[in-house]
Amino acid sequence: MKIHFSKIEHPTTVLVDMYNRWENDRSLVPLIRPNKNAEEFDRRRKITMIDITERLNYLHIYLIYFNDQVVGEMNYMVDPSHLFKKVPKTAWIGITIGEDEARGQGVGFEAMSYLEEQIKKDGLKRIELGVFEFNTRAQHLYKRLGYKEIARLEDFTYWKGKMWADIRMEKYV
Repeated sequence: MKIHFSKIEHPTTVLVDMYNRWENDRSLVPLIRPNKNAEEFDRRRKITMIDITERLNYLHIYLIYFNDQVVGEMNYMVDPSHLFKKVPKTAWIGITIGEDEARGQGVGFEAMSYLEEQIKKDGLKRIELGVFEFNTRAQHLYKRLGYKEIARLEDFTYWKGKMWADIRMEKYV
């Protein structure tokens, strides 16, 4: 198993295609973005080169490679307004393992460890994330990496006919 990471500096058409595939994959949608209702869950998204260029203005984005294939992406932003705890020098992180063959292979653990190192190198002291309450696999991973629950935002996202909480977690690095 070979895992490596690459920081995105400039958008490419391959990246646009990847984002469009993952952002519209019905098995990934409930895991990667909040949805207010069934209609929002079903809405297709169209990601453009301009969208990715704009994301690069506020996100540090890394591609995740497994056996030399792009299987996911991870990112962080610094001190965004949606933090639960407004602590300066906090990274808000996101991770998507978009390809089935990479799930359950330790890719998420390696990716999170790498991202934490990049965040430390950037001089940040704290990481905060949100994980939907039905995503127990991700919760287990974050707990294993030392993240602690700090809050639950009830009725945050729609999935399978009901609303679910967003669990906020933190780790000092």
